[in-house]
Amino acid sequence: MSEVKMVVNGRTITGNVEDRTLLVHFLRENLGMTGTHVGCDTSQCGACVVHLDGKAVKSCSILAVQASGSEVVTIEGLADGSDLHPVQAAFREHHGLQCGFCTPGMIMAATDMINRHPEGLDEKTVRAELEGNICRCTGYHNIVKAILAASEVMSKGAAKAA
Repeated sequence: MSEVKMVVNGRTITGNVEDRTLLVHFLRENLGMTGTHVGCDTSQCGACVVHLDGKAVKSCSILAVQASGSEVVTIEGLADGSDLHPVQAAFREHHGLQCGFCTPGMIMAATDMINRHPEGLDEKTVRAELEGNICRCTGYHNIVKAILAASEVMSKGAAKAA
């Protein structure tokens, strides 16, 4: 057993885990943050995407002990209280989901993508960067629309802040 200490959604968390415990399982089973989904356990589907030290990672490919000392943001930590994050709001507005299983990972990947491209995104870039996130229901059209809409909102906010 190893002790892990990390900041998860703004809260310092300390816990003991088996050395082989994946970050996704630590988040879900130890912390009860079930918004991060387990899809494939092989890092193929992207349902488990979280932000680790500000970058999108598939939490099924990281051990909890590797994340010790880091800052983790899950889908539960993205909204500001009852105010949805712009990406969450765009997914709702543009129907970027059907069954919803992939949605948390898609939203976390999209947020990272938008943060890395503050000047804005185009459809080709969005589709290329979503390659590691699988949706079996939507055909991606509304997901792409939602990400482009959120990118526009967020890039306008970045321009105002500058």
